[in-house]
Amino acid sequence: MTPAPDRRVLIETALQAAIAAHRSGNLTEAESRYRFVLTLDGRRFDAVHMLGIVQAQCGNLGEAERLLDDALTICPDHADACFNRGNVQLRRRSFEAALSSYDRAIALKPDHSGAHINRGVALFELGRFARALGSYDQALALKVDNAEVHSNRGNALSKLGRFEEALASHDRAIAINPDYADAYSNRGTVLLDLGQGTAALASHDRAIVLRPNNAEAHFHRGVALTVLGQWEAAVASYGQAIALKPDYADAIGNRGHALMHLRQFEAALASFERLIALKPDFADAHYSRGTVSFILERIDDALASFERAIALKPDFAVARSNAGLLHLLQGDFARGWDGAEWRWSSKDVIRRDFSQPLWSGDADLAGKTILLHGEQGLGDVLQFCRYVPMVAQKGARIILEVQTVLKELMTSVDGHPQVVGAGEPLPDFECHCPLLSLPRAFKTRLESVPAAVPYLSSAQSHREKWKARMPVSKSPRVGLVWAGNPKHGNDHNRSIGLPAMQPLLAHPRAQFFSLQRELREGDADLLRRHPTLMHVGGDLETFADTAAVVSMLDLVISVDTSVVHLAGALGRPVWILLPVVPDWRWLLDREDSPWYPTARLFRRTRSDDDWSRVLADVARELALLF
Repeated sequence: MTPAPDRRVLIETALQAAIAAHRSGNLTEAESRYRFVLTLDGRRFDAVHMLGIVQAQCGNLGEAERLLDDALTICPDHADACFNRGNVQLRRRSFEAALSSYDRAIALKPDHSGAHINRGVALFELGRFARALGSYDQALALKVDNAEVHSNRGNALSKLGRFEEALASHDRAIAINPDYADAYSNRGTVLLDLGQGTAALASHDRAIVLRPNNAEAHFHRGVALTVLGQWEAAVASYGQAIALKPDYADAIGNRGHALMHLRQFEAALASFERLIALKPDFADAHYSRGTVSFILERIDDALASFERAIALKPDFAVARSNAGLLHLLQGDFARGWDGAEWRWSSKDVIRRDFSQPLWSGDADLAGKTILLHGEQGLGDVLQFCRYVPMVAQKGARIILEVQTVLKELMTSVDGHPQVVGAGEPLPDFECHCPLLSLPRAFKTRLESVPAAVPYLSSAQSHREKWKARMPVSKSPRVGLVWAGNPKHGNDHNRSIGLPAMQPLLAHPRAQFFSLQRELREGDADLLRRHPTLMHVGGDLETFADTAAVVSMLDLVISVDTSVVHLAGALGRPVWILLPVVPDWRWLLDREDSPWYPTARLFRRTRSDDDWSRVLADVARELALLF
């Protein structure tokens, strides 16, 4: 009879067979053999440890971590087991746990280069970039020619704002491994941080040549193209990233924003809705959807999106501010003014930090000095200075701070304010209020807008000056403004351009005056070809000059700029040309304005390809008027 094999020999033979299967890549057989070993000896460290590695390779991370914990229970001081457990925890995004495992591995084996490297990865993911850099440096001290570590080191340096050093690290990685696609991609990102957009694009292109199916490389190429303003190419790159990785949320969102720049709003909306389907609780995606819906004049959808963004992120200031503006646009002033107060958190609005308290309408002002100050555009000051007399009626002494070009004109406001130009020293005051916050302070509603005009007037001296300059004519005088501030975010919607205004100039009985202060390309030539259009805008030094000219006109026709507010405040007839989606103050679906009784609104609609239909209506009404 053949004697039974020794149990120890059987275990060793089975273990070696398991290891051989593991090395050959046959994970199913390796798992089976490791488990057989454990039926013979449930505390055999090698079998438990290696079975944990097999489970990690198969993607069974929870089981892998449990087995590696068991292995360390058997052999607590095994550095590789600590390292492998850390790797599983890293993949499970349990970064603190992974860090602890790597620290233990290094304590047991200080020259464990893999533990130093992955410790750096865990620290990077935890946002501890300086410590991550230290770990990468430790790893390079052990092995200086590791391309991956040099590139990781560059990423940490980039997060620390040390972009030149980061670039050098990525270049070193590429020198070690010229075919290292990720290093080229990381290098491109740093070049973008350094303002070298073209070089960044070339680096991302090289990464894609090396790894054409790398979604992240296509995404970062799209980012570089976005910075370079190459929107169509950016959309294509983001699209390629999404094709390779359909759930690539960042690429989907960025593609939506690039499509917005191309004014492909329906496609942009589809991108944001796809992003929301992937990440229903991503507040920024709902906000972006709201922004596009607003542009598409789907006001209810836009408001619903902003409110969803606010529900997900209650301190989402720009969403709250925009929701407030939509409430105002709909005439819901009660909710609108409250929402508009969130504007202070926007990077586009400069908050004035005064030690004196903000007046919100409740505190007694009798005998006190209050600073009322402008905060945004000239038109806002012209519109809301109407509240100055109302504040004065509460017994307050008023300091009114406005832009310098408005200073002289503002002395005509009732309430005897002390007018100060922006940047000038401020007199002492006890409380303050921005002009745009006054409607909220006075609880203004649609039916209670203080609309008595005129509430501004032009100085006699300026009228005399301009009377001498403007030709004597029995024809009606019409002022024209065809473009606003080119730096305004909505300029492409609200500005028309002089060529589009030419149908009005055909009116045989009117004398036209250009109030346009800044001429754009081609305007000067057109002005010379129209002798019935006298250009005075270039000689308007301040709004006191503009007010004098406007007060002498029979009508102002203008796009949505500060001039329409001036004309309305002076009580002069003004026809306002509005884009499809107007500024909140013009409300929706009405031809008049509660703010300016002398105003008439001419609106584009979504069915209009351009301004021709609107201007044809204006020309017809002009013919009827004169």
